[in-house]
Amino acid sequence: MRSLNRVEVSRSALIHNFGICRQWADGAAIMPLVKADGYGHGMIDCARVFAEQGAAAFGVAEAIEGVRLRAAGITQPILVLAGVIPQTLPTMVEADLTPVVVDAAIVPELSRLAGLQRREIGVHVKLDAGMGRQGVLPEDFVDLVRTVRGAPHLRLDGVMAHFPCSDEPQSANSAQVLRTFTATTASLAALTGGGCCLHLANSGGLFYVAGARLDMVRPGIALYGYYPDGETGRAAAAPPLLRPAMRFATRIIQVRRVPAGSGLGYSHLFTTSRPSTIAVLPVGYDDGYLRKLSNRAQVLIHGRRVPTVGRISMNLTLVDVTGIDGVQVGDEAVLLGRQGEETITADEIAAWMETISYEVLCLFGKLNDREMID
Repeated sequence: MRSLNRVEVSRSALIHNFGICRQWADGAAIMPLVKADGYGHGMIDCARVFAEQGAAAFGVAEAIEGVRLRAAGITQPILVLAGVIPQTLPTMVEADLTPVVVDAAIVPELSRLAGLQRREIGVHVKLDAGMGRQGVLPEDFVDLVRTVRGAPHLRLDGVMAHFPCSDEPQSANSAQVLRTFTATTASLAALTGGGCCLHLANSGGLFYVAGARLDMVRPGIALYGYYPDGETGRAAAAPPLLRPAMRFATRIIQVRRVPAGSGLGYSHLFTTSRPSTIAVLPVGYDDGYLRKLSNRAQVLIHGRRVPTVGRISMNLTLVDVTGIDGVQVGDEAVLLGRQGEETITADEIAAWMETISYEVLCLFGKLNDREMID
C-alpha cells in the first residue's frame, strides 16, 4: 500500500540539467551538491544519475551522508562541507571521505587518525572570501596551508570558498569575493608546486559570475531544475532552460457541496460567498504543505488552477473546485509540477510561503513517498 501523496523525480530532467551545467562549466569539473537528501530529490538516486553523467566528485553536508553514498557504491571523491569535528573524523577516514578544513584545530587529530590507518588523506581548505560563515580568513590562509602540508599523512587537494550573493546577478559582491579568492590563493603554486583544485562557483556563480568557474564548479539548485534567483532567472535565461525535476501530487478524498456563508476549517479562516464545491486533499503541514499556504496557494485539478481555501491542517487541505465539471473522489491533484497545460513551480510556492524554492523542494521531497521516474 502506498501513500496517496507522492513525489516523483524525473531522471531525464536531472540528466538535462546536468548537461546544461556542463555546458556552462566550460571544461571545469562538476561536483554536484547532493546534501539535504539531494535537495529533497533523493541523495543516492541523484548521485547515481550524476555519476553516470560524469560527475567528478560530490558534496554533502555531513559525514553520515558520505557514508550512505559509499554504501550505495559511489566511488568518486565525496567532500564533507560541514560537521568536520573530532567526533566525525574516524568515520571520514574509514569511509575515505574528503574533509573540508576550516581552521588548523582539526589538523593534528586528522593526521593522527590517517596515520593509524596507514593512509594519506586528501583535504580541501575552506577560505572565507566574504561569506562570513565558515573558513579561514585571508590573512591566516597561508599559515593553514602550511599546517596542512606539514602534517604527516595529509594531502592538500583543493581550496574552496562560497559566494554569499551569487543569486543576485547585479550584485558587486560576487566580483569582490572572486577577487579576494584569486588574490589569496595566488601564493598556492609557490607553496604547493601546483596541482591544487580551486573551486568557488555554486549555481549562481556558474551562471552569473564571470571568471568564477576555475577548476571545478559546485551546482546545487540548478541540477534540480531551478535558477538561484527564481522566476527572474528563468525569465532572463536563454534556451535551453533548466527543467524542474520534482512533481508532487495527491488524490481527492472527498467532494463536498456547501452553501454560501459556510465557514471552512480551523478558525473559519475562509467563508464561502456562494454555493461552492470543495475538494478535500489528504495533505497538510505534516507533508511539508505549510500553514503559510492557507488561502494563498493554488493546486491543479483537471488541468486547471484552483485555490486553497481555509486553514491548512496537519493532514488536510481544502480547495475550491466550483465550476469544474466532473470532479470526483480519486482524481489527481497536483501541488507542484505539471498537469495538462498548467504548471505550478517551486518558485511560485516559495512566494506564497515567503521563502525560497530550496526550502519547498526539501520539505516536499523529504516528507513524502518518493520515486524516480523515466
